[in-house]
Order: sequence, then structure tokens, then C-alpha cells
Amino acid sequence: MSERSESATEKIMSSIMDTIADNLPKQKSGKFDPGSVSDKVKNKLFGRQKTLHGVLGGGKPADVLLWRNKKISSSVLALATAIWVFFEWLDYHLLTIVSFALVLGMVVQFVWSNFSNMLSSGSRSQVPRVELPDELFVNIAVAIGAQINKFLCFLQDVSCERNLKHFVVAIAGLWAAAVIGSWCNFLTVIYVGFVCVHTLPVLYEKYEDQVDDFLYSLLGLLRDQYQKLDQGVLSKIPKGNMKAKKNE
Repeated sequence: MSERSESATEKIMSSIMDTIADNLPKQKSGKFDPGSVSDKVKNKLFGRQKTLHGVLGGGKPADVLLWRNKKISSSVLALATAIWVFFEWLDYHLLTIVSFALVLGMVVQFVWSNFSNMLSSGSRSQVPRVELPDELFVNIAVAIGAQINKFLCFLQDVSCERNLKHFVVAIAGLWAAAVIGSWCNFLTVIYVGFVCVHTLPVLYEKYEDQVDDFLYSLLGLLRDQYQKLDQGVLSKIPKGNMKAKKNE
């Protein structure tokens, strides 16, 4: 009798649990569902698991790029736009801007040093000195040199790895850069790149799922086209046996 009562109790409890589970609202992504978590990770661009803020390095630079503080981000973008307008639209040159800035600074210091004596009853006030730290120029030079070396190493690796796909992609990228450079000057290219870096991350963060789906579909289309090109043209290119030549 006790076994029958226990089995009946288990049946009643299981039916109650099934009824409760059926009546619960269905969620799109369960927190403890490993399948849904793996699908989400796979759908992320390049399978990343970090947040976009973490991918950008975190800290203040990431906050500026993701517009966490709209005043600072808008000020940086407005300053870059003003510099581009001065040099590109108003046809100012770097030497002209630097000379005007130095003249303005000298005039301000001249007025300060002369009229401060009159206002302070003969006691001369010290004009603050403007000095840039030496480490600033060293850090800028080191950062630029490191990026140039990385780019040169990347081009050398692509040239020497004997991967025709990567080689063609690199050549196409350099050719596209040359075409863009013929359309506009170097300053405009830098400004457009700065605007893209300053606006695309926040737009991607806002429309992350839609952008990932579009990029995956685009990459799939490009992969299909490359497979057709490989089967029709690239596979027919004769490849020499380097090991046989070395043995000979």
C-alpha cells in the first residue's frame, strides 16, 4: 500500500509540475539554456563573447567611442570637423594655423604681463608657462612606429605564406586605398576614417543583431562567389612542387 501511495503521489506531483510548466510564459532566451547561449555566441560577429565596450579596450576611450558621455564625444567630433573645415574648405595650411595661434598666444601674454602691473598696484604677476612634456612626443612616436611595423609585418606575412586568397584580398585592399586616395586628399581620408570610428561602434551597439545577421549573410554570399571562382579559375592554375624542385 505504501508503494502504491508513493507512486500515486509522484504521478500527481509530476502532473502538477507539467501543468505549471505549460502555463508559464515562453521566453526567447533562457538564462540556463546552454543551447540558446551557444547560438547567441555563434551569432555574434567573429564569435566574440565580450561586450563591445570590452572589445574596444574599456576605459575612457571606449566611453568616448560609444558615446557614454555625449558632451565629450560630440566635442571631440566637433573639433575634428572644425579642423577639417579649416584645412579643406577654407584652404588654410598648417603653417598658417600654427602661426596665427602663436601670434594670438603672444598677444594674450603681452597684454597680461603689461596690464597686470597696472591692476595689481605695481606687483608684477607671473605669466604661466606653457610646456609640453617630452614623454608626449616619445609616446606618440612609439605608438605610430608600432602600428607601422605591424602593418609592414602583416604585408610580409601575406606575401610569404603562399595563400592566394589572402594575397588577392590584400592586393584588392591596397588597390581600393589607391583609388580612394585619387578621389580625395590624405586629410579627408583621415577625417572620414575618424568619423567612421567615432560613429560606427555606437550604431553597431544599438543595432547589433541586425548588423550581425546582415554581415553573416554577406560573408556567406562572398564565400559562395569565391568557391565558384576557385572551382572555375583558381583550381586550374598549375601549382609547382617546391619540395620536388629542392630535391632535384
